[in-house]
Amino acid sequence: MEGAGQLCLALGTSSCNSAIQPAPGQRVVCSPHERIEDTVRPVHTGPAEITWTLSTQTGAMAMENSPLTTHVLDTASGLPAQGLCLRLSRLEAPGQQWMELRTSYTNLDGRCPGLLTPGQIKPGTYKLFFDTESYWKERGQESFYPYVEVVFTIAQETQKFHVPLLLSPWSYTTYRGS
Repeated sequence: MEGAGQLCLALGTSSCNSAIQPAPGQRVVCSPHERIEDTVRPVHTGPAEITWTLSTQTGAMAMENSPLTTHVLDTASGLPAQGLCLRLSRLEAPGQQWMELRTSYTNLDGRCPGLLTPGQIKPGTYKLFFDTESYWKERGQESFYPYVEVVFTIAQETQKFHVPLLLSPWSYTTYRGS
């Protein structure tokens, strides 16, 4: 270990020490099967390791309070799609232009909790853009779809919306989850 609150492990180990609570923005290297409830962003530090930077928003709180969530599963590997970049946008008038609301990355469980806070959601048309090309390239895999866009309508801001994505290099499936 390099310092208090920081944990560094080689990829492929079974788990991280959950007693260590890294500070927001602090780098942590975990195994690909580790589940951390925080939203994370991959930082590539070399061919054999990925460093994950934790956000300030904890996943457990974000999951409970967020009216919009997503979960991406890599059906080719049977594992969560970790570190997949996605962007959330809303169609705005006048001119019907897409306004980007947030850029984020899936966490180690393939989830992206807390895409919107309850105060940010309003009725309208939204788009989730998933950067699948970069995801597959990082894994040394060719893919057919360079990106996936899921466009959906929110009619009542009081409801919760979950938009899962099942992803392989040659196909994808999405639906309204619960």
